[in-house]
Amino acid sequence: MRDDRNMARVLLDRQGRTYAEEAGIRLADRPQPLYQLLVLSTLLSTRIRAGVALAAARELFAAGYRTPQAMEAASWQDRVDALGRGHYRRYDDRTATMLDNGARLCLDRWHGDLRRMHREADGDRQALRRLLTEFPGIGPTGADIFLREAQTVWPDVRPYADRRTLAGAKRLGLPANPGGLAGLVGDADFGRLASALVRVALGEESAGEVSRSAAAR
Repeated sequence: MRDDRNMARVLLDRQGRTYAEEAGIRLADRPQPLYQLLVLSTLLSTRIRAGVALAAARELFAAGYRTPQAMEAASWQDRVDALGRGHYRRYDDRTATMLDNGARLCLDRWHGDLRRMHREADGDRQALRRLLTEFPGIGPTGADIFLREAQTVWPDVRPYADRRTLAGAKRLGLPANPGGLAGLVGDADFGRLASALVRVALGEESAGEVSRSAAAR
């Protein structure tokens, strides 16, 4: 367990940023950053490199589309152009439409505030997943991404480890279950650890380098 904790610390030192942080989202339990996380989760759900999805999210937010009201008010071409500036071109037409429809659903169903969705689920993570998958472009993978990131501000979701998180843990020989991983770091760091493990699973971080760094400590 001591070695596992050391490896977890190395992971946090090397890759301790959540995807939300990398997209420029200051995640908090407030309507605007939670909506931005929904947008990021939509972009990350497609079969496109994470770096491209992150760049596209930053472009959308830089253009001012940080709320469902602003996203819906933008023209379809404005959304396509912002996605294009982030090199998110393969799915830009369809995604621009999904973002529009998702913004409308967020406004109609949740009055622009995803905390209402959280309250309706009342601590039931599976209920939260179902509600998230009602958004266009958010399937099971997108719901997992959202909850993996949201656990940093929604403690009742923690510890949330999706299949990519667990795949990264397996590569490093760490516990391949949420409870085991949660024992390696403090509650506040679990979301960061989950993101770091996803980067290992995706090959954005070398499992060998992490293991060697941990052994050298």
